[in-house]
Amino acid sequence: MSGADPVRADDRAHVFHSWSAQELIDPVPVARGAGSYFWDTDGNRYLDLASQLVNLNLGHQHPRMVAAIQEQAARLCSVSPALAVDVRSEAARLIAERAPGDLDVVFFTNGGAEANENAIRMARLHTGRHKVLAAYRSYHGATAGSIALTGEPRRWPSEPGLPGVVRYWGPYLYRSSFHATTEAEECERALAHLREVLMFEGAHTVAAIILEPVVGTNGILVPPDGYLAGVRAICDEFGIVMVADEVMAGFGRCGEWFAVDHWDVTPDLICFAKGVNSGYVPLGGVIISRRIADSFAERPYPGGLTYSGHPLACAAAVASIEAFKEEGIVENSATLGEYLAEELPRMADRHPSIGDIRGKGLFFGLELVKNRETREPLVPFNAGGEAAAPVARMAKAAMERGLYLFVHWNVVIVAPPLTITREELDEGLGVLDEVLAIADEHAA
Repeated sequence: MSGADPVRADDRAHVFHSWSAQELIDPVPVARGAGSYFWDTDGNRYLDLASQLVNLNLGHQHPRMVAAIQEQAARLCSVSPALAVDVRSEAARLIAERAPGDLDVVFFTNGGAEANENAIRMARLHTGRHKVLAAYRSYHGATAGSIALTGEPRRWPSEPGLPGVVRYWGPYLYRSSFHATTEAEECERALAHLREVLMFEGAHTVAAIILEPVVGTNGILVPPDGYLAGVRAICDEFGIVMVADEVMAGFGRCGEWFAVDHWDVTPDLICFAKGVNSGYVPLGGVIISRRIADSFAERPYPGGLTYSGHPLACAAAVASIEAFKEEGIVENSATLGEYLAEELPRMADRHPSIGDIRGKGLFFGLELVKNRETREPLVPFNAGGEAAAPVARMAKAAMERGLYLFVHWNVVIVAPPLTITREELDEGLGVLDEVLAIADEHAA
């Protein structure tokens, strides 16, 4: 890639990048995208096995999405959220129709962090309580409230944060906090732990329990059968609001419209963003149960955003849901997810660095280890710099071979666009198979 690239030059001179030491990064300048691929300004093509940030569920430049945004832009670009507009109303109806149970009212935000933050506000106001239980292995966003909910180290620089957040351990059999050896044990002990936390915190002081039904960035952790139903039962017992953060896992990513559908569980609030319209125009929101929505029937909800339910974003959401229906997107995710569940274990047979494989739909994680017996991570928790070099080298090698990967510490996240074909997926897995040899150099 040319050092004289004006895109790169202006980026380095004027763009301040998130989660980065500014002098230590060199972002690839992207020129265009199509389907499962994108191209840099030198014409190099990359297969997007990460859907950018696990948001591009319909892939790059889906024609239906582009046309919907263009049509809406020609008619009405922006309108106050205090007014009603057809595309916002239709988007809300279409989302509510696909949500489980009695979740049929939608509060629109600009993204997932704002959705989680507003969900907690709703839960507190609905219950009159202030505490919120949030998992250690979690990421809920980077606004002041959502970063306080986040359990992983990106929270630390923002502390002290939102008061009333209490941590708990969610299920993770591969590295069980409860010394479990089976899925059933992990489920039972994780739920017992949650009850114990509530006992010592005072369940009557807890407004909400927030969780990612399938934990995203922090490992693609799929809960054991019965866990989400157990959390639902605990919330019902103590009058606690169950909040499902489906920002990553929702809208087909896990092979169902929402990840909770795998376990037939209905939360009180579902937070969404990313896949609702593939981020073509920023959009998120909270799907609200009728019971909680009724709390604000005659008292104002004290929250709002200038761009809530933005017409361009909602037009994209309507087009996205129509494309999902007509093109079998959720079904493709489920079918290729079954394929991944067969192929990735075969890959593990060839690579001693793969310690565990987890996932549903087109949302899988490969946990990399130095030793399968000891399960020592390939790179340490919260690794950076030289400590993270083995995984960083692997991701760089993939990029050099035309594969864009999402890695987080010692986990490789396989989350391509839900429109990907079997042939394209095989192409990506082939490159991944090659670069895992780099991880194997550090594995016993």
